[in-house]
Amino acid sequence: TNLFSRAIRLRNMKQGETLAMVPYADLINHSPYSGAYLDARETGDWLFKTGEEEVILYADRGYRRMEQIYISYGPKSNADLLLLYGFALERNPFNSVDVTVSIGALKKQVAAKMEEQQTAVDQDSANTDSTDDDFVMDPLAEEKISFLQRVGRSNTVDFPCYADRYPTEMLEYLRLMMMTPEDALSKPLTDFDYTRTISAANEASVLYSVIDAVKAQIDRYPTTEEQDAVVIKDRGMFRLLNYNQRMAVRHRRNEKRLLKRTIAALEKQIRTRGLDSEGLKRAQGSTLGLVLPGEAKRFGSKQRTALEDRLDKMGLPVDLR
Repeated sequence: TNLFSRAIRLRNMKQGETLAMVPYADLINHSPYSGAYLDARETGDWLFKTGEEEVILYADRGYRRMEQIYISYGPKSNADLLLLYGFALERNPFNSVDVTVSIGALKKQVAAKMEEQQTAVDQDSANTDSTDDDFVMDPLAEEKISFLQRVGRSNTVDFPCYADRYPTEMLEYLRLMMMTPEDALSKPLTDFDYTRTISAANEASVLYSVIDAVKAQIDRYPTTEEQDAVVIKDRGMFRLLNYNQRMAVRHRRNEKRLLKRTIAALEKQIRTRGLDSEGLKRAQGSTLGLVLPGEAKRFGSKQRTALEDRLDKMGLPVDLR
């Protein structure tokens, strides 16, 4: 990683894109907000070229004398910056934490094996936090797994969560995994459009499952955010740590902050979309999707009609105006 952190990517070399060691250029610091960049160009003027090449720093704005120039090392999270370059930023718009989403779509063989294991468990034991009873057989498991295999997805997927957003692909993945027989109503799962809300109950299950996944991610840390803040605040104790350890503590605290913001944003979304009430309805076989409160204004979407749904599946234009 030390060699990689010093290499410069030059995209306009005559022989094509390459990595090069450029003296002094590797000393330029990183800023995620900078538009300045390094690249190669052929020497000479616009009419006559010498055939030789040089490395140029293209500035993104005018700079004052002795003002430091930054370049961007790319849209990297703090984890990537710490691993590749040995530092992390307090404010990084590209900072993200990978959240593992693995919904237990249990196959019949797995369920049978778990049932056998359950018979060996002492029924009088009341001290265990969870048993195999926590796992419920999914009637659509085989169809879901077949769907995922057909589109090249795994049962367990890592999605990046940012401070102010999370990928729509995660929602689409979880809408499929949270489908129930009451949603499908004997229709194949391929009939549904997972880029849209399937049903209120399905969408609530999706958002709550993301919250559970984020909370599980937070629980993996050996310390809490408050404990990290105490270490950072105690300057005497913090100085006893070496540079890498100090960076690791800051990075760990920032990741927890990001994950907590994600939980807060999801809980707010559940409230504003009316998904915190009881008795939410399932799709009951409808493939039209559902526009929840606030979605029409936020995403510019409208409730799809049966005709629009049929035209879309036939590959015909939906807007006939």
